[in-house]
This record gives sequence, structure tokens and C-alpha cells, in this order.
Amino acid sequence: MTGSKASRVAAWWIAAVATPVAMAVWIGASANGIPGFDREGLTLAHAWRGPWLDAVFPILTRLGSMMVLLPLLVVGGVMLWRGGFRREAGFFAAAVIGASIFAQLAKHLVLRQRPDLFAALAPVASPLSFPSSHAVQVTALAVASGVLVVRLAPGCRRRAMPLLAALAVLVGFSRLYLQVHYPSDVLTGALAATFWVAGLRVLVFARG
Repeated sequence: MTGSKASRVAAWWIAAVATPVAMAVWIGASANGIPGFDREGLTLAHAWRGPWLDAVFPILTRLGSMMVLLPLLVVGGVMLWRGGFRREAGFFAAAVIGASIFAQLAKHLVLRQRPDLFAALAPVASPLSFPSSHAVQVTALAVASGVLVVRLAPGCRRRAMPLLAALAVLVGFSRLYLQVHYPSDVLTGALAATFWVAGLRVLVFARG
């Protein structure tokens, strides 16, 4: 790996680590650990409550769970591998699995508890909130998929990119609607995942 390439990878991954660190410091400096941004975001999400959305978002939010993403990852990875795109298959797997591990490590370092401003509308596997694993995982999947579309099917990117972006945004918002994450949890997860995948793209595909 050349020095230039290594420095680009390092810059992206430093940004991925610095994002939750900076956000955690900002949260800790806020009154009761709840910035006004978080309080207002959850209040706004609560105001959207309605029977139809109460039924839709608990289903939609599962698209950010590894229980759903892992089978998609396996199928996609196998298709890429069998199609001769072995680097792409490895990149796809590393992007999502690496992001998921990153999220869990950050959760157990920060130890932020989930919001209790309003009643949660979905069960959670862990009391830890920061960052949102669902936001991290679905953003990593969306960004990695976007990278592969540009590489392997550039003619489809105008249709694929809005769909991938919508997937990440809707899953992220679902975590707020269900009152299981603060907005800063979701925003941090999405940014950190984007930086992680960007660095991985340089590592795997960039030349020189």
C-alpha cells in the first residue's frame, strides 16, 4: 500500500472513530445528558404517532437488524463470489460486519441508556443506545451497495442511489419513531458507518 493510499484510509477511519467520540463529549456536556436536539427530535417523532405508522415502523425497522441483513449479505456475497467478483464480495461482507462490530464496541464504551421521554413502541435487545446499531448497519449496507453499483452497474445508479438512501433514512427515522434511540444516536451511527465504508473502499479498490 502506498503512503498516499494509507493516509486516505487512515483519514476516513479516524473520522469514523472521531465522530462518536466528539458526539459523546457533546452529549456528556448537555444537561442530564440529553441535548435539546435529542429532546426536540423525539418530541417531533412522537407527534407523528398514528395507527398506520404504529403498524408500519416496527416492521420497517427490522431492515436494519442483522437478523435481516445477514441473510442478504450472504446471498449477495455468494452471488458476487460466483460471478467472479471476489474483491467485491469481501468488501461487501467486511463493510456491514465491520460496521456492526464497530457499533457494539462503541455502545459498550459509551454506555448511554435508551431514551425514556415517551413509551417505546418496540422491544430492544440491549439497554444501550449510542450509537444506533440499526443506523450503523443499514447505512453501511446502503453505502457499500452504492459503491458496488457504481463499479459493476453504473447505468443503474440513478435508480439505485435514491432507493438505498431512502432505505437508510427510513430505518433511521423508525428508531426515533419507536422511541428506542435519540436522534444523536442515529446521526452518529450513519456518519460513522459512511466514513468506515469510505475508508474500506479506498483500501480495497483504490490504486496508488
